Amino acid sequence: MRLLLFGILIFLFIGCVGEAPSEPAKDRLGSIPDNVVKVTPEMDKYPPVLHSDEFEEPVPFDAVNSAGAEDSPFIPADRDEFYFFFTPDVKVPVEKQILDGVTGIWVLRMENGIWQEPERVVLQDHGKLSLDGCEFVHGDMILFCTAREGYTGLHWGRADRDGEKWKNWRIDDFPEEYEVGELHIVGDELYYHSGKDGGKGGYDIWVSKNVDGAWQEPENIEVVNTGETDGWPYVTPDRNELWFTRTHMGSPGIFRSEKVGGKWQEPELIISQFAGEPTFDKEGNLYFVHHYYDDGEMLEADIYVAYKK
Repeated sequence: MRLLLFGILIFLFIGCVGEAPSEPAKDRLGSIPDNVVKVTPEMDKYPPVLHSDEFEEPVPFDAVNSAGAEDSPFIPADRDEFYFFFTPDVKVPVEKQILDGVTGIWVLRMENGIWQEPERVVLQDHGKLSLDGCEFVHGDMILFCTAREGYTGLHWGRADRDGEKWKNWRIDDFPEEYEVGELHIVGDELYYHSGKDGGKGGYDIWVSKNVDGAWQEPENIEVVNTGETDGWPYVTPDRNELWFTRTHMGSPGIFRSEKVGGKWQEPELIISQFAGEPTFDKEGNLYFVHHYYDDGEMLEADIYVAYKK
C-alpha cells in the first residue's frame, strides 16, 4: 500500500539530482502543489466497502488528511499519538521526494482529548539525505525502514525517545536471511511480511519469537497466507487478533484472524476496495489507508476510520 513502495525500494538514491535541504521544511500543507486537487468521498469511484457489523461506515480521518498523500497509519498501544507517512505529490518520483524536506514520517499528539497539528518526525541530521517510513513505535523506541546517505539499499533503523524528540538514530537490521518487511512487535513476538523462500507465494506473514534477546527462526502463519499478497500485520495488545492486508478481487482489503485455543483461525474480510494497513486506538476504532484511483491511476491517499459500534 505504501506510496514509497518501501517493499521494493532496494535501489539506492545516492546520486540523486540536487542537494539535501539545509533545514527540513516546516509547512506540510504549503508544500502541496497548487494544481493538486483534493479528492473527496463524493468524487471517489472506489470507496471502501465495510463487511462487518462491528463498525460504523468508514469516513475520512480529517485530523491528518490533505490534498497530499497520507499513508501508513500507526497508533502505539501505550501512547496518545498517531503516526503516518506523508508526501505532497504522489506523481513526484521517489528520488525527488527525498529532497522536498517534508516527505517522511509525521505524528499527531492528543492533548485534552483533541488531536494537535502534525509534526515532522526527524530521524536524520540536517543536510543529510534519508527517506524514512514503515514506522513502529512502542514506549521509547521507534523502528523505521530507511534508505539513507552512506548506506546501500533499504535498512531497518531504530531511534530512542528524548522528551518529544527522537535521538540516537542508527541502523539496526534484523538477520538478513529473515528478510523482514513491514512489522508489528507485541511482547516477545515479531510479526512481519516477507517474500522469503518457504512461503505460499507473494508476501506471506511470518512470526519470530525473541529468546534471550535474539529473534528465532521465523515460522510461516500458514492459515492466514495465500499465493498472493498477505502483509502489513497488526496484532492487538491481547495477542488475540491478527489484522492484515490481502489482495481481494484485484485491490487491497483488510482481513482479521482470531486466535482460538492458541491457534490462528481462517481470516475474515472486514473492509475491501483499496483499504489496507490497519491500526487501532484504545477505543477499538479501526484506522486504515485508502487510495483513490481513477482509470488505473492512483490520485492520492487518505487515512480513514471505522468507528466501533
